[in-house]
Amino acid sequence: NNILFLHRMSNTSKSTDNAPHMEKGWHALRQHVIDNKIKVGLWVTRLFTIIFTVGYIIPIFGNIYNIYYKVLMSSAATSALRLHQRVPRVQLNRQFLEHLFLEDSFHYLFYSLIFLYAAPVTLVLTPIFLFALIHFASYSLTLLDCLGQNSWWGARLFINLIEFQSRNILRLCALSEIINLPLTVLLVFTGRAGLLTPLIYYQFLKLRLASQRNPSTRNVFHELRNGLSSISTKPSVPDIVRRMIEGLLSLTQQMVPVRQ
Repeated sequence: NNILFLHRMSNTSKSTDNAPHMEKGWHALRQHVIDNKIKVGLWVTRLFTIIFTVGYIIPIFGNIYNIYYKVLMSSAATSALRLHQRVPRVQLNRQFLEHLFLEDSFHYLFYSLIFLYAAPVTLVLTPIFLFALIHFASYSLTLLDCLGQNSWWGARLFINLIEFQSRNILRLCALSEIINLPLTVLLVFTGRAGLLTPLIYYQFLKLRLASQRNPSTRNVFHELRNGLSSISTKPSVPDIVRRMIEGLLSLTQQMVPVRQ
């Protein structure tokens, strides 16, 4: 038995030695880019989203008004490319549309188009920028692995920091999505958005609350509703504030799918 065991170990060792090693370096990176054109394309469009957002917040080049809309367009390009990746075949039936509406990439394509026709507002860029940052960092790690495990350690450290904070980043995205609903109403009253913008955004938020891949918006929305509900029950709260909170809770009651 011992001889048989040693023989098997010897064969395993030989097969391991004979196995081809994964090539690392610029050639491996180039081959990865060729083999994964759509993923790399998503990485590039997300990079543009990040660059344009920074350029809008810190106006170091170009007209910030134009840069704002470039952020939205690069985000729309990312969402369209991701949607093509997730739903490659278009079908004209109800099942296809139901599947399409569940895709997060469709939600943010819709989001970008909504604000493409409204005046620039910094808060609108928050979820776009943060989602781009998370996914850009994640795929950057894959690209760095093509160069070698020990390459660009500073970039790896920054990426690990982003991934460590990913849960908080997603919650911040969710909070900004929710806050943007009353913001769109305010934009209408200030003449910076059309009358239909809040109604259209309301539909976007309903899609986000029904998202199957990312429950962050739904969870944060429940937390906000529970927090407002507990505030309204306090005796120290004025009646007018209590009625406003109760009206808001009643208005938003049907927005969230029932938790299983």
